[in-house]
Amino acid sequence: MSVPPAAVPSSEPVATPNSAPTQADLLDFVRRTAADTELVASLPLDPEGRTWVRLEGPGGSEAWLIGWPPGTGTGWHDHAESVGAFVTAAGELREHSLAVRLPADGWKTLELTDDVDRSRRLPAGKGRCFGRHHVHEVLNESTDLHAISVHAYYPPLPQIRRFSRSGPILRLEQVERPEDWQ
Repeated sequence: MSVPPAAVPSSEPVATPNSAPTQADLLDFVRRTAADTELVASLPLDPEGRTWVRLEGPGGSEAWLIGWPPGTGTGWHDHAESVGAFVTAAGELREHSLAVRLPADGWKTLELTDDVDRSRRLPAGKGRCFGRHHVHEVLNESTDLHAISVHAYYPPLPQIRRFSRSGPILRLEQVERPEDWQ
């Protein structure tokens, strides 16, 4: 991955200083930020890997502006105890997700049932919010166009669990902490 440029301040927070932002607050924030064409255009894009800029999110949330080269993705992961939202600002992303709540700890391999897979196309201006332990992968399936998106999480990400998937088998591969991506 590319080295992120300096942090960029964002729009004013939605949540009050004494309240935690809700999923709706985070979704509103990422929508407003994705509509900031000057900010979106300022993100340096790298043909070899994702680029990102950390933003000031509402109510102490963690937020990111992310550039996705053609053919890149996150792999299967979750955001632990954080809730979140993201919106595609430019291009198009695809999200594959699992409609199942995974145990927080104490497992390495799970067999998924046939009815848990979900997929959604997210063109520019479209996004979603999600709850704790939401397992998904996000992809730029384009062969020639970058995509850019805005993401926000609350509380700030304590960890990201990375998974591999082979058919119905989901395997916990790695747990990342903030020092691994900041």
